Amino acid sequence: MRVTERSTDTSVVIIGAGQAGLSVAYYLARLGLDPGNAVVLLDRGPGPGGAWQHRWEALRLGYAHRVNDLPGMDELGVSFDTADRTLPAKDVVADFYARYEEHYNLQVVRPANVKRVEGVLDGFIVRFEGEYGTREVSTEIVVNATGTWGSPFIPWYPGRDDFAGRHLHTVDYTDAEEFRDKSVVVVGGGTSAIGFLLELEGVAGEITWVARRPIEFLEDQELNIEAGVSAVALQDEAAREGRALPSIVSTTGVPRTRRIQAAIDRGLLSAQPMFSSIEADGVRWDDGRFQRADAIIWSTGFRPELRHLAPLKLREKAGGITVGQGASWRNQRIFFAGYGPTASTIGANRVGRTIARQVVATLSALRDG
Repeated sequence: MRVTERSTDTSVVIIGAGQAGLSVAYYLARLGLDPGNAVVLLDRGPGPGGAWQHRWEALRLGYAHRVNDLPGMDELGVSFDTADRTLPAKDVVADFYARYEEHYNLQVVRPANVKRVEGVLDGFIVRFEGEYGTREVSTEIVVNATGTWGSPFIPWYPGRDDFAGRHLHTVDYTDAEEFRDKSVVVVGGGTSAIGFLLELEGVAGEITWVARRPIEFLEDQELNIEAGVSAVALQDEAAREGRALPSIVSTTGVPRTRRIQAAIDRGLLSAQPMFSSIEADGVRWDDGRFQRADAIIWSTGFRPELRHLAPLKLREKAGGITVGQGASWRNQRIFFAGYGPTASTIGANRVGRTIARQVVATLSALRDG
């Protein structure tokens, strides 16, 4: 089906060209919406690769949760399952995504940092900053696929602002050598925190791992299906109720890979309870224990990146956005790819196809109306 008649500049604007955004663009093209004409794909990054292009140098494929192939990637003759695991993951993903965009002629506009989406009579005005300053495009439908990388979360603890050392989040981490002979506290219970601990071992002078809850190490070497389904269900329930989204890791646990098991056996991966306060030169627990620190690495996750949608007033009092079957319940012309149950590779497999079909159905209804 081809839907091209419109009074706006384009029919669909997709914000974000990571896994979810590219997947939606691929299926929209298959359903007859031309990239660059009926579909405009805006991406903030300097190049292809989504959030992966910003990951730290030492991260390799297979060290974190599995990276799923994009739909139709087999036509390119590449797969993340057989990709070179000796190269930085950021480079492999960027290379594959670049080939994918070119092969399917998705015509991604970048750098295009979307700052504001406003509702108008026949759709939306999307304002973004790019190479030529501030620009705008009008559209009938918006698919938000911004993910979370641009919205890191660091929880507040008493004394946080008094720390004389270095605070950094996962997004700020580049290389273990920055912490040579330093005393480092790593905060968080997910795969990123564990990755940092493994890299810092033998480099940092002292490493302390703390987490808000006990770490559940799964007996399986990969995330098991039951845990994944349960996590997606909880995300979906929260999204449908407009609540803030729960952590995926808190409901899935951490796969017990051979590398992780070896680190457990040698005593590296033993998390302490969360400290209660931060002082100028370290952290302190309720029982008076103190740990000196030159740096605190906050591997404490992200929040959905939604600031640009604030003019649409989609947020609920419960803290989230009510989303069901990929669409906002407050505005049926706003779709979310990579939010709630589709925010991780666990739930992203079919999001592109599902949302693309709904987008085309919505455009058809608008035409018929």
